Amino acid sequence: MLGYDADGFVRDGVPHRVVAGAVHYFRVHPRLWEDRLRRVRALGVNTVDTYIPWNFHELPDGTVDFTGWRDVARFVRLAAGLGLDVILRPGPYICAEWEFGGLPARLLAVDGLRLRCADPAYLAEVDGWFDALVPELLPLLASRGGPVVAVQVENEYGSYGNDAGYLAHLRDGLLRRGVDCLLFTTDGAHDSMQQGGAIPGELATVTFGSRAPERLAVLRRHQGKGPLTAMEFWIGWFDQWGLPHHVRDPEETAASLDELLATGASVSLYMAHGGTSFGLWSGANHSGAHPLDAGYEPTVTSYDYDAPIGEAGELTGKFHALREVIGRYLPLPDGELPAPVPRVAPQRLERAEGRAALLDGLDALSRPRQHAAPLPMERVGQDRGLIHYRTRVPAGRPELPLRIDGLADRAQVFADGRPLGVLERNSPGATLPLATGPDGVVLDILVEALGRVNYGPQMDDRKGITRGVSHGHQRLFDWQIRTLPLTDLSALRFTDDGDNTGTRAGDGEPAFHRFTAHLPAPADAFVALPGWGRGLLWLNGFLLGRHCAAGPQHTLYAPAPLWRAGPNELVVLELERHGTAVELRDEPDLGPVTAAPSSEY
Repeated sequence: MLGYDADGFVRDGVPHRVVAGAVHYFRVHPRLWEDRLRRVRALGVNTVDTYIPWNFHELPDGTVDFTGWRDVARFVRLAAGLGLDVILRPGPYICAEWEFGGLPARLLAVDGLRLRCADPAYLAEVDGWFDALVPELLPLLASRGGPVVAVQVENEYGSYGNDAGYLAHLRDGLLRRGVDCLLFTTDGAHDSMQQGGAIPGELATVTFGSRAPERLAVLRRHQGKGPLTAMEFWIGWFDQWGLPHHVRDPEETAASLDELLATGASVSLYMAHGGTSFGLWSGANHSGAHPLDAGYEPTVTSYDYDAPIGEAGELTGKFHALREVIGRYLPLPDGELPAPVPRVAPQRLERAEGRAALLDGLDALSRPRQHAAPLPMERVGQDRGLIHYRTRVPAGRPELPLRIDGLADRAQVFADGRPLGVLERNSPGATLPLATGPDGVVLDILVEALGRVNYGPQMDDRKGITRGVSHGHQRLFDWQIRTLPLTDLSALRFTDDGDNTGTRAGDGEPAFHRFTAHLPAPADAFVALPGWGRGLLWLNGFLLGRHCAAGPQHTLYAPAPLWRAGPNELVVLELERHGTAVELRDEPDLGPVTAAPSSEY
């Protein structure tokens, strides 16, 4: 059991220092969990910590799943088998640069529901989540012989609000359901954040990336005794589309960690291994004061985080620098370091074997619904993906501006099937010119959702079209809506155009392209799409994530368990600019680098 006295942590009656590494099971293929945990243990840590994302476990039909990739208990037991204690952070809000901070998108369809406060409707939803989750966790607690020594209450709440009743409800709910291990809160190294997020009587911890004595002094002002803990010590940073890849110098990072450990404090390295936000699970930030401000900043698919253990398990220079520091304070594990993971021999797939135009394949992907006005995704039961809107603009209209109010996040607009242009969330006043002839115009709007805001006050981030569409000064009504979560592409019909490229789709005309890669044996690969614009990429039916020429990320990690010996199907959904070839590489390309902002926080 882990507890604490006036001076620090105590584990089974013996003074103890927690040196943890963060690993998110939901960002690592389950067949690689043990490999990544072995690498984390080799770093020298004695504990692993992980979030538990509510929306990852709650399926679209409302059931809560703890099997397969969602078997958090198996992940915890694997950590225990390697001699690691475990810290769990079940939210209900987790941030983590994860879609909607781990909350289910369906909450945004409940009229009047207010997030992350003591609103009865929200508390009822949270209670339902805890009712499903906690029974899975109880057998894992240290009090019952398991490795879980601590559980976090909410996450960085002081960065969001100050509802003490809400935090007490969460704490009491965990206790009432039988969670009898150490409970704690985590907040930034600012007085207001500690004030807003702390729970009287429970351990408070702090998050920062440098200047440990100064940051820990803030925590000590609010917690006069007990262990000082940096629950997130940021040793890297996440990336956003269109900006450089963040890195932090290994030697500077190691020196900052040494400074922290020299104070006697405990620490969790965020991240020890970052992994990948596969599929459409990456979130977004928002720097504006209103959801419709031009401050939306979506996060890339890779969560490499410039961690000491890279996205594909590589032991980086930062790994060795941090391991040397940890070894000054804790005994390092015996044995050789884990070997590199095998990677593919590079190859280039020169020609697509088939193409399927998205607009032509709408009936294969979705059924239409008729509504008077455009509705956001959440109101039609969709969480992620694309959504399609269609209406007819009356005949005989002169050229007038077409405007979308409440766009989230990127709209491709078509007039009678021909690309009219693109509108984006960060240009809320932008319009496209549209005139109609004697038969009117069929107007198609394909909206791409790029991840819900996962941090800050703008989390009520509904996707699709949230307000309406206007032509001139007139609102357009009578809409056909199709949800396009793109979870099943099996009904698509691919055709080969018979030319040298396998595609005749024009730029701006969304289309799926199918390639085949032959591998002698499964191995890790990094898939690149040189010459393509933006869209999605599937491997053997599994959605790897987004591709975007704006970068910084130019390869998508495709772990070995997703490949087969022999033929493998790659499907590219291209929305903007159609390329001709796909490359399998043996090294990642995460783009040009810039210094991580960790030292500023």
